[in-house]
Amino acid sequence: MDAPTKFDAAAALSDLIGPRLSRDANAFRLSASGEVSQGASMQRLGQLLALASRHVRTGVALDLSPEELRALSTGVPGWDPSHWSLLESLRVALLLASPDMEGDAFAIALEHCFRFADHGESCALYRALALLPGGERFVWRAGEGCRSNMRSVFEAIACDSPYPAKHFSDVAWHQLVIKAVFIDVPLWRIDGIDRRLSPELARMALDLADERRSAGRKVPPQLWLCLGPYGGERGLQALRKELAEGDAQGQRGALLAIARAGDALSGERQWLRTALDTHARFVEQARQLRFTQHALRFL
Repeated sequence: MDAPTKFDAAAALSDLIGPRLSRDANAFRLSASGEVSQGASMQRLGQLLALASRHVRTGVALDLSPEELRALSTGVPGWDPSHWSLLESLRVALLLASPDMEGDAFAIALEHCFRFADHGESCALYRALALLPGGERFVWRAGEGCRSNMRSVFEAIACDSPYPAKHFSDVAWHQLVIKAVFIDVPLWRIDGIDRRLSPELARMALDLADERRSAGRKVPPQLWLCLGPYGGERGLQALRKELAEGDAQGQRGALLAIARAGDALSGERQWLRTALDTHARFVEQARQLRFTQHALRFL
């Protein structure tokens, strides 16, 4: 029996962006890819990534069809480039044309590119990490992206990518998730939230909820996604308070959290009945997604 064909992210990405580029941009792509594949120096690689912006306008969406997105996410589980721009995609395709990406020379060249990258180039490089072999080599660099004060850079590494969930330590993972809640980055776009729930993450989320309430501020509805089955009695009381005092979004977030904790949402508890009736449509939508992180989109 033949072995399954290994997914070629570089080829798949090149096939996608080719028809979306102008004749001039495609000529640059082919010429630059040829240079990179022949072993361009790290200085030249950085120059080519920068020159890409002369051929593709900033802000043009990649605009994938559902079928295209499905093929990519099947090839690399957790990869969702639906928020990528065409310019970012071109830059990643050029980077993936590099020879011997498993070697030390490539890792050095990549760090050189990061060091001299502008904002747009940095975002493209962070998005590329999930597609590189030996991803564990770049954990420090990914951590730098998560510490960035620029939301777009944080999202480039944290969202729509299997990289953090696959490679981050528990400490780094918890920090990423809590920062995402703090700056209101959509948790449903962070791959692995459902798989990497833990008592420590639940504790940190409840601490943040207490801090917000003590300051008289609203608890971010998506924070409740961090509890899973680990909230315990403290979590239950926090959710009960949210159902009693929170706004509509907060109540829906609390109902989602209760479902994820294992409650059947039968409405047997008096304090659940009103909320269930009020948000019945949301509960049904979330149920169709089995109360996974993707149900958070309906908030």
